[in-house]
Amino acid sequence: MTNSARFDRGHTDDLMSFLAASPSPYHAVANAAERLEKAGFRQVAEVDAWDGESGGKYVLRGGAIIAWYVPEGASATTPYRIVGAHTDSPNLRVKPIPDTGARGWRQIAVEIYGGTLLNTWLDRDLGLSGRVTLRDGSNRLVNVDRALLRVPQLAVHLDRSVNSEGLKLDKQRHMTPIWGLGEVAEGDLIAFVAEETGVPAEDIKGWDLMVHSIEPPSYLGRDRELVAGPRMDNLLSVHAGTAALTAAAASGAPTSIPVLAAFDHEENGSQSDTGADGPLLGTVLERSVFARGGSYEDRARAFAGTICLSSDTGHAVHPNYSERHEPGHHPMPNGGPILKVNVNQRYATDGSGRAVFTAACERADVPWQSFVSNNSMPCGTTIGPITAARHGIATVDIGVAILSMHSARELCGAEDPYLLANALTAFLEG
Repeated sequence: MTNSARFDRGHTDDLMSFLAASPSPYHAVANAAERLEKAGFRQVAEVDAWDGESGGKYVLRGGAIIAWYVPEGASATTPYRIVGAHTDSPNLRVKPIPDTGARGWRQIAVEIYGGTLLNTWLDRDLGLSGRVTLRDGSNRLVNVDRALLRVPQLAVHLDRSVNSEGLKLDKQRHMTPIWGLGEVAEGDLIAFVAEETGVPAEDIKGWDLMVHSIEPPSYLGRDRELVAGPRMDNLLSVHAGTAALTAAAASGAPTSIPVLAAFDHEENGSQSDTGADGPLLGTVLERSVFARGGSYEDRARAFAGTICLSSDTGHAVHPNYSERHEPGHHPMPNGGPILKVNVNQRYATDGSGRAVFTAACERADVPWQSFVSNNSMPCGTTIGPITAARHGIATVDIGVAILSMHSARELCGAEDPYLLANALTAFLEG
């Protein structure tokens, strides 16, 4: 365990506020941008010409944000140090024709997003969040953060075998939330959203809406040494990366150009214009090089010296299922960030990357742990291998060990977010 004297609970308090205020990827990037603005960063539009001035800048696109800080004296060949993360979490997303129902119940049609643990969405008070797109092409954030929907589980009296044979859920038939009683009327949900958002219903021409648990994050345990909350995978890393970037920018003159790259759609493969498998990161970095007077040759030299820490959550050893873990690698909460390794390239870490990560941890006086999957269990993946392959950038996969990954409510050590942020800061400062 870590030395509690090094633990700043204020950072974890701030993380919990960030989680509560970010029920969707669009809210997460808006909140990250607000923090960057307070630290002196400014937004640049992709349709505008970019200048080569020093200072902090960021680009927003949908549920993704790329932010970077150009120190005084940076040349066109100055390499980047990147913290990669993702803003999306597995959940239930509203379908294009949302209004449905049966037997006198009004319901909302949803589609399963990512590899969510379905049972964790049952009998939970749910709100509605995301964004709507208006007639003029602008977007408005939506956050109905009160008990609006619920996916009710079948009573045990009508499913006597549930405790002996396990719960079996059909994604189409069993996961449709209820939100009231009465006749189903087309357009009801969007009319409700329009009223909540303060715009005319006829102006709403598109929407990206999802449900979220309204239960706020909280400390857990006798000594409050754990944190329970939603969307830790992977807003924990987005929050830590934002804090690290602002700290690196404030430190004076980092030796490289520090970057935060927080993508959308990691949970379903990253193949989108806002995902890690799209061109967004490469385009932003190239344009930054060119804005500083660089050529394609300069871009190649800058990328050759660049390294990325792909920060995502990993698996803490589960006390009730320890046989599912690799016997020699049991990451624990509050043991510091984890270095994730898979020789089949589900994670991008190699020996050189390990050296970079451990050097950052040593500089920050942060303990760290190793994670590798049990050979008998399939290994998950992250944006790390995608970033390495797409951009030719050396990449290391790291993160924080949690329990209940992909649940509507996950669990981590209260100290680990702070330790991760310190390690990321040391990495970005070079």
